[in-house]
Amino acid sequence: MIKRQAKVDGNGAIASAIRTVETEKAGLVALSAALQGGLYDAFCEAVRLIGDISGRVVVTGIGKSGHIGAKIAATFASTGTPSFFVHPVEANHGDLGMIARDDVILAMSWSGESAELQGIINYSRRFQIPLIAITSGERSALAREADTLLLLPKEQEACPHGLAPTTSTLMQLALGDALAVALLEARGFSATDFKTFHPGGKLGASLSHVGDIMHSGENMPLVALGTSMPDAVMTLAQKRYGCVGVVNEEGILVGIVTDGDIARNLTRNLAELDVDDVMTRNPKTVKPATLATSALGLLNQHNISALLVTDEAFRPVGVVHFHDLLRIGVA
Repeated sequence: MIKRQAKVDGNGAIASAIRTVETEKAGLVALSAALQGGLYDAFCEAVRLIGDISGRVVVTGIGKSGHIGAKIAATFASTGTPSFFVHPVEANHGDLGMIARDDVILAMSWSGESAELQGIINYSRRFQIPLIAITSGERSALAREADTLLLLPKEQEACPHGLAPTTSTLMQLALGDALAVALLEARGFSATDFKTFHPGGKLGASLSHVGDIMHSGENMPLVALGTSMPDAVMTLAQKRYGCVGVVNEEGILVGIVTDGDIARNLTRNLAELDVDDVMTRNPKTVKPATLATSALGLLNQHNISALLVTDEAFRPVGVVHFHDLLRIGVA
């Protein structure tokens, strides 16, 4: 193993980084131009082909292309296109049995001549499984066998020796993402669908709706118009949301009394006042279908700790507190 001590020079490192970014950016510009030119028909055909199958997208590749392929398979799977990655060497030792006739194979190889892919290519031809190739080798073995050829432009690698896959793998990744997003949009894949595949972590939490986490029924802090302030303060203390919603005879929300409203009226004799005298009219509210992230944004924007949730008739159906958003990981 060759290991040399790096002589780090700040200016030199930044200059190198800029060259890398600019070189790779040129690759993306070339890919964008290709999609408007020679890649146009092939890309549309690949989207149609994947969109029409009843099975899954089987992504394969070796080396750096394999690493990129694994990421692309994960992106497909998380955006509504069933997909998994098969290592071509493992495929030659039994994993070919994972591939069914209603699948489509997406094979990735910069040169198109990776010997490890030959087994999976032969398998696709033998059982007439559609084969999409992502390669820069127009006359390569992979390109010749492919049903649909996504030919990448041959751009300069960011590696100064032109050896380490850098620009090439970035273009592979971008083209894979483009396929996944085009399929997502063609299927009308929504944020709600996305949440189905991302139930955990901060992403899953951010896709939760207020209706999923709000407190409802007897837990709602509500009082009627005309309620005395001592009674309203008692309700506020019991419910512990820092607010009390005020409703009229029809059950429609007409105002809210918060800790802040009480503090602003301490110079008055609260025992002699009703909620009508203290409440803030036209309070900030959300609907049950509001995303948790949007509710958090409203709380932060207005520097408040809780929101009442109302239906289309502006009747309270729940309450959501900052602590609820903190509990699920949004805040």
